[in-house]
Amino acid sequence: MRAAAALAMAALPVTALAADAAPPAPVLGAGTLLQVAAALGLVLALVAGAAWALRRVGGATAGGTGAVRVLGGVALGTRERAVLVQVGETQLLLGVAPGRVQTLHVLERPVAVAAPGGGAFAGRLAAALRRGAAAREEG
Repeated sequence: MRAAAALAMAALPVTALAADAAPPAPVLGAGTLLQVAAALGLVLALVAGAAWALRRVGGATAGGTGAVRVLGGVALGTRERAVLVQVGETQLLLGVAPGRVQTLHVLERPVAVAAPGGGAFAGRLAAALRRGAAAREEG
């Protein structure tokens, strides 16, 4: 009988014998790991999408105010662009590709380019903002 009791005691886990044992630490389940991975994937997709959109709309081609100004540009392919650049009084049409910039044409007469923010939408937006500011001041 003593041998059977000793064998039964040996078969029980040690934590079952300890009455004051601390509860086991929570284990990260598959659901939690999947949720973290999905959130990380969403953040990375948003960053990649923002970079693609900025590159697509040409956010990096904004003209400067120095001696060399980028007046405009158009995508010709996935990696090629035609860019109109003004250097002093001379305007150049440049072909821009990865690792290469080539002069396509030197314009004899400069092309008239609208000033940034001079479009019809910009004027209507400025007028609406002024009306909104005036209405807030009155009320």
